[in-house]
Amino acid sequence: MLTPIDPAAVIRDGGAVGQYPGQIHEGVGWWLGACLVVTAKASRLAVAHDGHPVSTEFADRLCQGAINAQHYACTVRYLGWQPEEELLAELSAIEAPGAWLSSETAGDATTVRIRLYTAQGTLLDNTNGLATIRRLIAQDRVPRPVNSQAKGTIEPWPPASADGGRP
Repeated sequence: MLTPIDPAAVIRDGGAVGQYPGQIHEGVGWWLGACLVVTAKASRLAVAHDGHPVSTEFADRLCQGAINAQHYACTVRYLGWQPEEELLAELSAIEAPGAWLSSETAGDATTVRIRLYTAQGTLLDNTNGLATIRRLIAQDRVPRPVNSQAKGTIEPWPPASADGGRP
C-alpha cells in the first residue's frame, strides 16, 4: 500500500469517513470503488456526490476504481452532483449498489464521508460487505484490473441526447 490508512478508523459508519488531508486521501475512493464492485459482484454501480470540490475528486477516483475492478467490466452510472435521495432512487431503478460522497470544510480541515449502499439501498455494515472491504484494504488486497478488455465504463447521467444536449 503506497499511502496507508488506518482501516479500522476510516472504514466505518457505512463506508469511509475521515479528515482530508490526513486520515483519508483520494486513493481511498479508488480502493472503495474496486472493493465494492468485487464484494458485491457488481456489473453496474451508481455514484453521486454533494458538489463539494473534494467530494468530486473522491467520486472521480471511486469511479476509476470501480471500472478497473478485476474482470467485472463494471458500468458506472455517474450521476454527478445529486442529493443522496436521487442516488437511492437510481439504485432501486437499476438494481445496483452505489456510493454517495459528501464533504464538509471547517477551517483548514475537510471531513470526507463516502456512504456505500447495497442494490436494495441499504447502507453497508459489517454484515453485508463493509467488514470484507475493510479487510481487503487492511491486507492490501484491493482488486486490481486483470486486463484492458475487462475494463468497465463510466456513463454520465442523464445521457446526452443525439443532438449533443441533455434530454
